[in-house]
Order: sequence, then structure tokens, then C-alpha cells
Amino acid sequence: MNGNNFISRKEITEESFAGGLSEVTMEADDGTTETLHHAELVQITRSGKEYWFVLRELTSGELDQLRIRSQIEYLAMMTDVDLEGEV
Repeated sequence: MNGNNFISRKEITEESFAGGLSEVTMEADDGTTETLHHAELVQITRSGKEYWFVLRELTSGELDQLRIRSQIEYLAMMTDVDLEGEV
């Protein structure tokens, strides 16, 4: 870890995190760990043989918005309402 950048010697891609950011635990060479909950990938940068990546935890407000959006989409699906239509 370097600031809010995490460094991996293994290749990191966006697909590496697909569906797996509800809880992420990273372990440093010295054995210390850090766990993030409800994270999102911000960026990945390759530097030589290392992959630097940034994760951040979603705020409670962002989680609330995601829950509400999910509930609205479910209700729309169940009632056959098109949310992509014109307003």
C-alpha cells in the first residue's frame, strides 16, 4: 500500500474485481491486512512489473441510493414499466 494506492505484483484487471467488492481484504508483505467493505475500483495503472490500483469504500448515502435504485428497478420489472422511456 502507498497512500490510497494498492500495489500488486500479480496482474490486476477490472475483471479481477467483478462481483467481488462487497468485502476486499488485502495483505501486505509484512502480513498486515486491510479490509474494505462495499468498495469500488477507481483505477488501475501498470508501472513496470507492478499494478497500482485504487479502491474506495462507498459512503452510506451511495449505498442507500443503490438500494433505492435496485428496489425501483425491481418494482418496474414486476409491473412491466420501462424506466428508460421518455420523461
